[in-house]
Amino acid sequence: MAKRRRSTKTTTTIILLLLCLVGLSTVFAPLPSSSNSLKQHHHRHHHKVVVVSRNKSNERKFEIKDDMFWKDGKPFRIIGGDLHYFRTLPQYWEDRLLRAKALGLNAIQTYVPWNLHEPKEGQLDFDGIADIVSFLELCHKLDLLVLLRPGPYICGEWDFGGFPAWLLAKEPALKLRSSDPAYLALVDSWWGILLPKIDHLLYHKGGPIVMVQIENEFGSYGDDKDYLHHLVNLARSHLGDDIILYTTDGGTRDTLTKGTIRGDTVFSAVDFSTGEDPWPIFKMQKEYNAPGKSPPLSSEFYTGWLTHWGETIAKTDATSTASALENILSRNGSAVLYMAHGGTNFGFYNGANAAQESEYTADLTSYDYDAPISESGDVDGAKFKALRAVIAKYSAATLPPVPLNNEKTGYGRIKLEKTASLFDSLESDLSTKAIESENPISMEAAGQMFGFLLYASEYTPKGNGNTLSIPKVHDRAQVYVTCLSENKRTRPEYIGTIDRWSNKHVNLPNAECASSSRLLILVENMGRINYGQYMFDSKGILSAVYLDGKPLLKWKMLPIPLGNLNESPKISPVFKKSYSDLIRVSTRKSLKSNPGVNSKEPTFYTGSFVVDKVTDTYMSFNGWGKGVAFVNDFNIGRYWPSFGPQCNLYVPAPILRRGKNVLVILELESPQPELVVHSVDQQDFTCGSKHLSMPRV
Repeated sequence: MAKRRRSTKTTTTIILLLLCLVGLSTVFAPLPSSSNSLKQHHHRHHHKVVVVSRNKSNERKFEIKDDMFWKDGKPFRIIGGDLHYFRTLPQYWEDRLLRAKALGLNAIQTYVPWNLHEPKEGQLDFDGIADIVSFLELCHKLDLLVLLRPGPYICGEWDFGGFPAWLLAKEPALKLRSSDPAYLALVDSWWGILLPKIDHLLYHKGGPIVMVQIENEFGSYGDDKDYLHHLVNLARSHLGDDIILYTTDGGTRDTLTKGTIRGDTVFSAVDFSTGEDPWPIFKMQKEYNAPGKSPPLSSEFYTGWLTHWGETIAKTDATSTASALENILSRNGSAVLYMAHGGTNFGFYNGANAAQESEYTADLTSYDYDAPISESGDVDGAKFKALRAVIAKYSAATLPPVPLNNEKTGYGRIKLEKTASLFDSLESDLSTKAIESENPISMEAAGQMFGFLLYASEYTPKGNGNTLSIPKVHDRAQVYVTCLSENKRTRPEYIGTIDRWSNKHVNLPNAECASSSRLLILVENMGRINYGQYMFDSKGILSAVYLDGKPLLKWKMLPIPLGNLNESPKISPVFKKSYSDLIRVSTRKSLKSNPGVNSKEPTFYTGSFVVDKVTDTYMSFNGWGKGVAFVNDFNIGRYWPSFGPQCNLYVPAPILRRGKNVLVILELESPQPELVVHSVDQQDFTCGSKHLSMPRV
């Protein structure tokens, strides 16, 4: 065949046509390449975003048109994942983000929990695990876009849905998630601090943030459009008009009608169960967006599910999850995996659920979520491989290599010593530091937002005993009595437990005191409800306490100062007595009682273990009852192996140090007979008894 001659004009025309075809065939921007290796996890990174001035021809722009996302003038598909900075230690942020990139993700979605950043009114915290700016800058460094969810309500299985608990102490009571002026004034103040901090990180200003969410699943809660419009105007006043604002609501007509803002002011995204057919929902989604402004986006594509104490650990099938994702991606839809990496509810920040007031179920310390990237960052599971294989099919670039799992070590047997009775530590404080009131007050009113509050009163016992009832306790009350007569003074005797999900009365013992007895009620806040109509979840004793049907008056309330996430244990007699360098011999000698005697008395136990090579580990609490644990001052969370299913608490390597490390636990119920905790090298969700369970929601 004769060679065809091409004129310069013809050649130019062909090149232009090819360029156009390449541009149109680009489904989404190529995924960025990964770093050659993971950084050392002990190194703290701060990556400042440098905003470079650009001319119009190369201006950064992320927009919606033609029912697609567009990045810098090219069609773009979001394949993202939720990864919450506050559930992973800062030293591991880069590690987890690199694993998300290896999964094939091009965007990270994260909530911003108001309560972490303003734990007390006017007390702001943006350091350590709360250093959101450094996290966002790290996303930018790794070429990951960000979908930011600043609330003010976030849900997220996080205490009180991210609201700070001090909101519950406001008088008159606030109407949260509404256009109540008193509530909105506080939101204005909070966003007035938060949004200017992240403004320079918006995409068109050189940063990674391409979308900012307004509230969260509001259609599942209310239909106050004035509230939503207020949030939109507030966000625009701080962030301008160029950033995409979005809502997320369940894929039903009712939730979309209530939770969205019609028109092109706010993009309406949807979420739905993994087993549902997404495309009828995406079709309905279009009705709630302006014409051409409805790219199909599942902003919470569920890779797993949450688990409460007393349940079997939630697991979802890897193959069906991957198939459901492919159903979206194969037709040019976008999705955000919830969760890509779950992490851990360190401290006292776990949330809870309640379909009815009494049907309270608290979330585990672990937020593994059966996500493709495990709680400790493992990426060798079937779900990671299956999802990565699907994402690779729809990626325009080769995915980064998958990193190795981080090393884990079982440091072995840790022998603990009984170091301080909680009641002994608080005895003097009851006289000098307690809040006094005729009736019990809530934890929030007492200024104790998390953990425990001790209630104390006195009564004259009857010869045949007394009946004690508390109609409303949130969440779990352990009841003790002690004789106050000088000649018969006794240690507090455990009587029983009253919890909100069963609310049984307890019988106080027959009187042997010559005069009065003291009643001690230790109430544990097990996590505030984060979703639904019962989320206004004050803690403590919220009703009168009845003795033989009559209200018991004259109470003392004593906050118990234990450190929460992002703070060290308070300098207090409680913690100092139990934590000081393995305790004085004299203290140990005075507490040499048999561990089995009065084992329900809340007690601190302390032990040390030596680390030669620092890696991740887990603390196994098999054989223990219920409590909270601290490693080197860091609150690693709650344990409750008798209910299960979680047996072990995750201890990331950055918490540990070479040489001696210290473990302190507050055991509320039954210590393990040998007073031993084991450091092991793997998670375990097989604890619990089928005879013990909380009501399921």
